[in-house]
This record gives sequence, C-alpha cells and structure tokens, in this order.
Amino acid sequence: MVSDEHTHERAVARWTRSTIYPDMWIDPDDDPRETEVDVDAVDELGTLRENLRYYRLTLEMKCAGLDAEQMALRSVPPSTMSLLGQVRHMAEEERRFRRVMAGEDAPKLYRTDEDRDGDWNGAVADPVVVDDAWRQWRVEVERTDRYLAGVDDLTTRNAGFSDLGPEPGGRLQLRDVLVAQIAEYARHCGHADLLRELIDGRVGQ
Repeated sequence: MVSDEHTHERAVARWTRSTIYPDMWIDPDDDPRETEVDVDAVDELGTLRENLRYYRLTLEMKCAGLDAEQMALRSVPPSTMSLLGQVRHMAEEERRFRRVMAGEDAPKLYRTDEDRDGDWNGAVADPVVVDDAWRQWRVEVERTDRYLAGVDDLTTRNAGFSDLGPEPGGRLQLRDVLVAQIAEYARHCGHADLLRELIDGRVGQ
C-alpha cells in the first residue's frame, strides 16, 4: 500500500487547457486530431491509417510540456510503466511493424534476450534518453508510413517473420497487423491518460 505521505506528495489538482469542454484535452479548433483529418480517407485502409494517426498524436499530446523527470515518472510499484517508456515501447512496435510486413532487417532498439522489457526498464530521467526516444519513434513512424503509402490492398501478406498471431512466423494480412498496431496505441493511450494525470493533474481525452 502506498503511504499517506507518498500519496500527499503526488496529489495534484485536475485541470485542462480546454476552455469549452472541461473533459477535453484542448479546444476542438486547436486539436490536430480534429483539424488535420484526411477527408479523403473513406475506404477501409484510409480509415485505419486515420485511426493510427489519431492515436499517435494522442501519445504526443499526452507528453507535451513535460521534462525528463516527469516523462520517466512511473505509475505505482512494481510497475515500470512511464510515458517515456511508452514512447520507447511504441518505437519498438513501429519498428516491428515494418520488420513483419516489409521483411526489413530492423533489429530491436531497446529489448534484448536478457531484458525483454528494456524499452520500459531503460526509460530513465535523462534528457538524452528522452530525446533519443522521440527521435527513434519519429524515424520509425515515418518508415511505417512510407511502407503504407506503397500498398493499397489490406490483404497484402507479411514479407517477414511474424511473432503475431496464433502461429509464430505464420502469414498475416496487412489488415491484421495494422489493427493490432492501432490497438496497441489505444491501449497505451489509456495508460497515458492516467500517467499524465498523476504527473501534473492535466486531464482530457
């Protein structure tokens, strides 16, 4: 159980930058998730890519304005989860996407056989580590998007070894891998809501 003293130290007032809806992160007219929507994303692939864009932006927004110590703040013992860990984790997931789908030689960034949670465990309060995490994440996002720009068929099969699905190495469709990627972002954006509120009290979807 967390002590009363520790709880008091972490107690912060809830707040939002939104001036219209108190349960929103920011006003709709200032939200890039709402104002930069691809209106031509009308087919299934376009819809999935739009959802991926939305959750990527949400992760970025939940980390906005935080320093290295805040980014590395973990939730509750014994969890190793932090916002910085999430950025590192999703860089690994973006990298896995192209390793599986494009068959590219893309070794893991942070995880090793000895430390399968290296993306989380190595998320320490160091500005260099934070900068590296964002740089790696943006590189991997760009490479995923480059791959997606070159395909128009959601039944496209993976060219690389797959560690997803019921059969290791088995064949998957792009649809399966893309939905799994969106689900991974959505799951961690829910964690990010709680982490950000713990850090400084800011709330919003």
